Amino acid sequence: MENTDIKKQDLNKQIEEAILAMAKDPQNIANYHTLSKLYLELQDYDKVMSVLESLLTISPNDVEALIGMGTMWFYERDFRKSLSYYNRALEINPKNYLIYYNIGNVFAEWKNFSKALFYYNRAIDLCSSNPEIYNAIALLYQDFEEYVESRAYYEKALSLDPENITALVDMGNVCFKLFDYPKALELYKRVFALNPDNKIVAVCIGNTLTLMREREKAYNYFEKALQMEGDNYKAYICYSIALSEFREYDIAIEMYKKAIALEPKKENAYLLLANLCTNLNRLDDAMELYKDVLKFSPNSASAYMFMGTCHYLKGEIEKAIAAYRAAIKIEPDNDEHKLIYIQVLDEYIDKKRNGEIEESA
Repeated sequence: MENTDIKKQDLNKQIEEAILAMAKDPQNIANYHTLSKLYLELQDYDKVMSVLESLLTISPNDVEALIGMGTMWFYERDFRKSLSYYNRALEINPKNYLIYYNIGNVFAEWKNFSKALFYYNRAIDLCSSNPEIYNAIALLYQDFEEYVESRAYYEKALSLDPENITALVDMGNVCFKLFDYPKALELYKRVFALNPDNKIVAVCIGNTLTLMREREKAYNYFEKALQMEGDNYKAYICYSIALSEFREYDIAIEMYKKAIALEPKKENAYLLLANLCTNLNRLDDAMELYKDVLKFSPNSASAYMFMGTCHYLKGEIEKAIAAYRAAIKIEPDNDEHKLIYIQVLDEYIDKKRNGEIEESA
């Protein structure tokens, strides 16, 4: 904390000096760039934009300032404004790889695969040695669930920067999706060696070891994760899933309850615990958990769907159908929900016709 305060004081001093330099020489664009970078380091994005806007009134064709403004709007998630600044920069300097890379990021956010890939490839044409471009392409393929291609680009990024933590983690996630658990484990452990306080990676290692049936090793990493600083919600949930995989159901239930106590307004732990109770035929317990979710999240289609399944298993077919209908009303475009509803409804109609279900009073 003390080092952080000293660094902040030093930044504030540099900012004061930069402002004074601008006042003495308001036409010197270098001073604006210096000040905007200092505000960026301080994470005061409003002031970054204010300085860059002032700079662009003096020098409207300053490519670095245009890219900076585009990036600020990108952080604000106003991608249209972001793209407008990048396009202005591109008109001035069509040979700047960073502009193409940033435009690719905009189209990636818009889920426009072909345009994002086009701009990323153009960036590579201009700068083939930057690992972040390959990372971006890999992430693009990953987002579209093209995991084989994604892995190839992560490998290229790591060939250029073997200690790139982002690429190591993301490639580990891709290998996990491809069921290559030994490779995923190797990558996660490389990250953990570089950053032994990485809570997320400790959980990823625990998840991977669970699927490799390495029970004690998996538990060890989950325990490590729980001892690290940061939110334990995900760690509790992943640990619970691992305990369930190894049939330690009572401990898993208690771990889910810890997650619920930590985040009583998040539905994930409730639903996972309820599903475990359903699998253990503790249907009344599961039903109460689904009801708990609907108290604070009345538009949870998942809760209604799982509740419907619970009613179905209890033989309460009409209640199941009502719950499925509620889920479909919330998510009318969910084909999976519709399919389950239609199957149960058809079964109900057949049983009615055959006299297997008595008329409701």
